[in-house]
Amino acid sequence: MTKLIMTFPVTETSHTLASYRSRGGYATLERVVREMRPEDVTREVTAAGVQGRGGAAFPAGRKWSVIKLNDGQPHYLCANADEGEPGTFKDRWILENAPHLLLESMLIAAYALQVRHAFVYMRGEFDLPYRRLASAIDEATAAGLMGERILGSAFDCDVLIYRGAGSYVCGEASALLTSIEGKRGYPRNRPPRLTVRGLYQRPTVVNNVETLSNITGIVRDGAAAFRAVGTADSPGTRLVSVSGHVNRPGVHEIDLGYAFERLLDDCGGVLDGRALKAVIPGGISSKVLTGDEIMPLALDHESLAAAGSSLGSGGMIVIAEGTCMVRLLQVMLRFYHHESCGQCTPCREGMGWLHRIIDRIVAGEGRPEDIDRLYRISAANDGTTICGLGDAAGYATSGILNKFRPEFEYWIEHKRSRFDGNLVCRASS
Repeated sequence: MTKLIMTFPVTETSHTLASYRSRGGYATLERVVREMRPEDVTREVTAAGVQGRGGAAFPAGRKWSVIKLNDGQPHYLCANADEGEPGTFKDRWILENAPHLLLESMLIAAYALQVRHAFVYMRGEFDLPYRRLASAIDEATAAGLMGERILGSAFDCDVLIYRGAGSYVCGEASALLTSIEGKRGYPRNRPPRLTVRGLYQRPTVVNNVETLSNITGIVRDGAAAFRAVGTADSPGTRLVSVSGHVNRPGVHEIDLGYAFERLLDDCGGVLDGRALKAVIPGGISSKVLTGDEIMPLALDHESLAAAGSSLGSGGMIVIAEGTCMVRLLQVMLRFYHHESCGQCTPCREGMGWLHRIIDRIVAGEGRPEDIDRLYRISAANDGTTICGLGDAAGYATSGILNKFRPEFEYWIEHKRSRFDGNLVCRASS
């Protein structure tokens, strides 16, 4: 199977319809609407075993199969392009450089799910991605690839962009749909599942941008070709956003199962030749691993789960020796406190409490019992909120404390960081 990035070399015109069609773009959509039944597409996607690339890694085919065709209801499809997870920027790469790949894949998915109106929920801060995708929609519509009677068939579908206002919580699927409905972007209790009662209380599929972008290749080349890459339990390739203390940060496409050590080499190694201290593998909602823990690992869901973390959203943050983990946790907890929507009491109160405690430690006013308080508050948030923000903040906090507790104890005792004067990156308090 041809890799996504290899298929889309970045040029000044790589995002245009002419460039995409010169590489065979929309030929798969034409074959689908002329030769395949909707259930045939879903069957191929299910057989491929493609997992959600937004963090949960739920099999896309299983989600699609819940939708009951010909049930007399409108169905909806939504591409989650909110991408608010710190450290993650691979969906932005697709939107900027391969918007027609996303659109063709969404149209194929819409055909399989009997969707008339599909949505792209896009992070409000995205400017170039928005302009590129909006232009691609205009091009596709003018070419008869979107709208009514697509490619002369009986299939009708429009793709609409909905721009969010910058809320991290709206990256959660149910909050995303609530926002599209014009309401405050609060997550919903489930059940019922969104595939039963989603947008406007109708059956809805929400998939990540990268997840959907795999659909064209799966249908074009077949499930077996997709499964020929990656591992048995984690098939296909994965876009990984690498940032932090590396010489060549950026978006890398890897076969799932790729060795972390090789990826680090691909990124030019750790900045300034420093030793590797730690890595946050999948966005800050995934637990930190020390350099010794991650160096021998393969990058797939099962290997990282066995190590106590996850591949998450693919946002990998590399941390060099000399970095203060107390200040790093302070930055993370400031983010979680700011982004809590306030709907659930444990999260609304807990995020503020965690943030105030870490601020007090950094200000030199920490107490020995503060470390245990951070643990207790993190545990109190676990499983007690509607969405996973409270859980994620707790995992981040306990994960860093478990691996780097001596740094917190030193700061509380000495009222300063043990790394002051020797910092790679120092966050302001």
